[in-house]
Amino acid sequence: MQKTTKNPLYRKQARLGYLFVAPWIIGFLIFSLYPIVMSFYYSLCQYDVLRVPQFIGLGNYKELLGQDPYFWKSIWNTLFYTVVRVPLVIFGSLLLAVLVNNAVKGIRFFRTIFFIPSIITGVVLSALWLWLLNPQYGLFNSILAVFGIPGPLWLQSPHWSKISMVLMSLWSIGGGRMLVFLAALQGIPTALYEVVDIDGGGWWAKFRHITVPMISPVIFLWTVLEVIFSFQVFTEAYVMTKGGPLNSTLFYNLYLYYKAFDDFSMGYASALAWVLLVIILVVTLMQFVVGKKVVYYEGK
Repeated sequence: MQKTTKNPLYRKQARLGYLFVAPWIIGFLIFSLYPIVMSFYYSLCQYDVLRVPQFIGLGNYKELLGQDPYFWKSIWNTLFYTVVRVPLVIFGSLLLAVLVNNAVKGIRFFRTIFFIPSIITGVVLSALWLWLLNPQYGLFNSILAVFGIPGPLWLQSPHWSKISMVLMSLWSIGGGRMLVFLAALQGIPTALYEVVDIDGGGWWAKFRHITVPMISPVIFLWTVLEVIFSFQVFTEAYVMTKGGPLNSTLFYNLYLYYKAFDDFSMGYASALAWVLLVIILVVTLMQFVVGKKVVYYEGK
């Protein structure tokens, strides 16, 4: 019997398959793999785009880890933003999903209302929040003034700037996160809640012993993603504060951008990018280690 690999029809189908995937393979090699490899090479060089890269070994890494105070400042700002933002986003999205999971009249309307704000993103959203957080005529301080409460300076204060960024990030909790949590909630068997009712348990018992364990894989997934998203925060800080005041919103990606496109220190910026990759990788691995102990997978 003739082997499959020597079959003319098989070889023709294989050639056609490679032909169809060739555009993706070529695009990946040129626009993904090549930049990744060159980025690592540039991280070992002194490179300002205008001159030929000069190999300096680990010089960039030694400088950013031991001599650059702005590196550690950006690390602190990003960690603070991540630690405060991620629990609020996860809890807020889950809370909205629980609210819109109730079978009440007009629930589709409320689901739409909660989802609409997530459509506004990027620069437009940043411009909107610049007005909301304006200390003179912004909406937040205007509301506080009605109750006789002096509003803070928000983005103009180094003590409130990161908190302001966190508040802004809560704008989109009713978007895709809420929908994913809603789908997970609707997949929980109602019989489990009926058992709690029979045992005399209330809504808290249902939420703690049924809802959270059953959707814990979804909570874990979004926690991992939100941590990665938080470490990559850039647009909001660039549009709204430029890293100020007093570098209080100089997030890691913003600092990387300034080193690359303001100082033209592409080698140094490449080293920053690889350090960020290592940080995200380590944090993600730690989350998976913890996730094995706290996440409940049905059927295991």
